[in-house]
Amino acid sequence: MQKHTYQTGIIGNCAFIAHINKNTNIDWLCWPRFDSSFVFGGFLDKDKGGEFSILPSGNYESHQYYLENTNILCTEITSAEGVYRITDFAPRFNQFDRFFKPLMLIRKIELVSGTPRIRVKCKPVYDYGVKKLKVSRGSSHIEYSGSDDRIRLTTNIPVNYIIDEQFSVLNETKYLVFTYGEPLEAPLTTTAERFLLETINYWRLWIKHSSIAIFYQKNVIRSALALKIHQYEDTGAIIAASTTSLPEFPDSGRNWDYRYCWLRDTFYVISALSHIGHFEEMERYFSYVSDLSFSEKGRYQPLYGITGEKFLNEIILEHLDGYQSNKPVRIGNQAFEHIQNDIYGQVLISLLPLYTDHRFVISERKDSARWISYLLSKVELTIDEKDAGIWEFRNIANTHCYSNLFQWAGCSAAEKMARAIGDMDLLEKAISLKNRAAVHIENCYDPIRKVYTHASGSPHLDASTLQLIMMNYLDPGSDRAKDHLSMLERELKTDNGLFHRYLHSDDFGKPKSTFLICAFWYVEALACVGRLDDAIREFENLLQYSNHLLLFSEDVDEESGSQWGNFPQAYSHVGLMNAAYRIAIKLDRPVFI
Repeated sequence: MQKHTYQTGIIGNCAFIAHINKNTNIDWLCWPRFDSSFVFGGFLDKDKGGEFSILPSGNYESHQYYLENTNILCTEITSAEGVYRITDFAPRFNQFDRFFKPLMLIRKIELVSGTPRIRVKCKPVYDYGVKKLKVSRGSSHIEYSGSDDRIRLTTNIPVNYIIDEQFSVLNETKYLVFTYGEPLEAPLTTTAERFLLETINYWRLWIKHSSIAIFYQKNVIRSALALKIHQYEDTGAIIAASTTSLPEFPDSGRNWDYRYCWLRDTFYVISALSHIGHFEEMERYFSYVSDLSFSEKGRYQPLYGITGEKFLNEIILEHLDGYQSNKPVRIGNQAFEHIQNDIYGQVLISLLPLYTDHRFVISERKDSARWISYLLSKVELTIDEKDAGIWEFRNIANTHCYSNLFQWAGCSAAEKMARAIGDMDLLEKAISLKNRAAVHIENCYDPIRKVYTHASGSPHLDASTLQLIMMNYLDPGSDRAKDHLSMLERELKTDNGLFHRYLHSDDFGKPKSTFLICAFWYVEALACVGRLDDAIREFENLLQYSNHLLLFSEDVDEESGSQWGNFPQAYSHVGLMNAAYRIAIKLDRPVFI
């Protein structure tokens, strides 16, 4: 079976993300927001998704790489006539005491050698490919009308060559500045070059200000850069992925829209950002979560839109072919209706650094008691309920071990916060609820197999229960922790080091692909119980499942090692970052270089 990997890299500036294929095409770009219609959507339909490519005449070879320590992507094309380089980036830098992050994508085309002829095709669409935009030519730009705002391509390539899709010789550096809303109204060449230099400097300074351990530092840097641009800076939300409907495995029907923020992943994201010392991103995320929390009078939803939208109605777009003809194509996500009771614990844990990390000023938290009490009351209302669990079963409810674990962990965090602010009533309530959660967790223990099952009364195992070790519910040095880990790896680990979420049937049958973040959790659990050599070996093995740019998908086929699912998956990169940190700490290697 041939291995399938996604042949794209991503660029972004915390306002948008674009996917650039090795064939030079922009396969995915949503404007004006992460969750808007695509302007280019070749990922989901080669015909209706439009095109923005820069190709030579005849056959060619492609080499793609990032400028070191940046989110700036280079694609070098070699043909019989010559070699040229395309540098793609989304401008981002400090200007006027704030970040400049326009809806602007810049493509710089440089001659490397020879006299290659190139053809630029730029055919944006809108309304998920329903609308083909009207083309109007200017003296040095092309206007595309029919979307919700102005889309313009400004260039020093003759506009007729682009409109007529005509080949021309590349004998000097060319620029393509593609904008939404405000067009570029400044000198083309000098502005593009200044924006490029400023953006390079921004990303390299951001990495210099990161505390990243030496252990597989290059991989962690790439994951950190990928995670960073999945944050919608305007509100602080961090999306799971920038794509929708890339299938978990072929013909699975498991094609989901991941362009939203899942609260149940709060703890993992906060941990990753904390480990690399990026507190601005943490505080923005805290602000997003707190805005949601105080506006949400009822239950928390598992996920919200990037500006806090609650209703993410799921729609199937019948007119699109889907990725490699895999239907359905979905926008929206019905999981917003699910009950997932781990969320309240996740939010409580995410607050803990504000009270235990002295780089944050506790006295600034004027409403601490009200905030903690409010979240504990949510735990109290839901602690005895069945729910859909972390894997969002659509028609199955259980008393899930994972859900009660995070209620337990959230109450443990609340206990620490209550001590920090000296509130004895909150302390007593937190301890009481923590003990109630522990009773539910212990109801999942199978003493014969010496393992915790995925839910009370269920025989099935679930990789999410690895968190029992990582969250210190089980003492990592105890026999119970080691026995639990051994049983999970015996049943859920594949021969090539990948990890299944679970193997029992769900709403869609039995899953066939493995879930990458579970494999990184496994690495963390190995490190926790002291099997450090095993943890390092398994971590190194997982690196092979990236694409050519060290980017990871959500799912991996256990037989071929193929990438599937939405891409790149922010939480797969979070998993890598947290696993590398856990190993580095155990190795006692310096975090700072």
